[in-house]
Amino acid sequence: MGFSFITKDMGIDLGTANTLVYIKDKGIVLNEPSVAARDNYLKRIIATGQKAKDMLGKAPSSISVVRPLQEGVISDFDMAAAMLESFINRALENRGGSKMRLRVVVGVPSGVTEVEKRAVEDVVRNMGAREVYILEEPMAAAIGAGLDVDEAEGCMICDIGGGTTDIAIIALGGIVASTSIRYAGDKFNEAVVAYMRKTYGLLIGEKTAEELKKGIGCAFVDLNELGYEDIKTMPARGRDLASGLPKTIDVTSKDMYLALEESVETIVDGVKSTIEKAPPEIAADIAIHGMVLSGGGGMLHNLDALIEMRTGMKVTVAENAFEAVAMGTGMSLGNLEKLKRYASNRKR
Repeated sequence: MGFSFITKDMGIDLGTANTLVYIKDKGIVLNEPSVAARDNYLKRIIATGQKAKDMLGKAPSSISVVRPLQEGVISDFDMAAAMLESFINRALENRGGSKMRLRVVVGVPSGVTEVEKRAVEDVVRNMGAREVYILEEPMAAAIGAGLDVDEAEGCMICDIGGGTTDIAIIALGGIVASTSIRYAGDKFNEAVVAYMRKTYGLLIGEKTAEELKKGIGCAFVDLNELGYEDIKTMPARGRDLASGLPKTIDVTSKDMYLALEESVETIVDGVKSTIEKAPPEIAADIAIHGMVLSGGGGMLHNLDALIEMRTGMKVTVAENAFEAVAMGTGMSLGNLEKLKRYASNRKR
């Protein structure tokens, strides 16, 4: 019996915090944390994704729990390859008697080097992909958020992921001006951990910091109808540095605002510097149309309003903010001629 060949179009958002896989006609089929766990004695991967993330901070010495991507870059090539292979196999259905031809677009931060792009491409090719396109994350996020990247009128996107914040102004299918800051969701978490340690003498883990950020994190505190601060609270559990014993305290949204203040300022400065790099005519377009926020960090409460206050331009959060890059990588496969123009590895 001969093999029937099936071409599958796949978009991958290989993020520092989460990996999302988009398959044509199916949408997002996988959304898992970018974490892998390895048995040090058996020398093999025992878990990836959420199962591996649940082991963070709890694993014995015989198990290494690793995030193979740090600040948007592959820091552990072998673990990244094993993790990605696991995700791709999970995303693809049982192939039966069919051979798969994979055509893959991978989103990477705009500031990565050619060597880093090649490393990502090699990982995906080793999975059996015939065609691999590397698409810069701000371009992918803009396509996924529904912005018209091919028009002469400029559009602006700010994609705040786990490891990097990518800000870009796009026109005529290309990036006119961009800034990539290795400061994003992970740094937000670190800021929360540092604040809790300094203010309350409480040592919390990264997982607890992320839950606090998602639950009551904000760029500034809301005011109620009477003009007073509308304070929200959430319990945080950790270890008391004085007694060394477990302790639970109530953390307020004001605490989170103070913890994240410096981090948010870094993002605002990045937005301002990107606008300063843009040609005057493009800057005029941005003044009219504003900017779109995407990525998990872009969903931080009141971040859009703060950037709007600081820059004077309209800021909106993409409806599919968390999935925008993955959606964009997949959607770009709909027009291969345009994709070859967008892709940053098109010359290879």
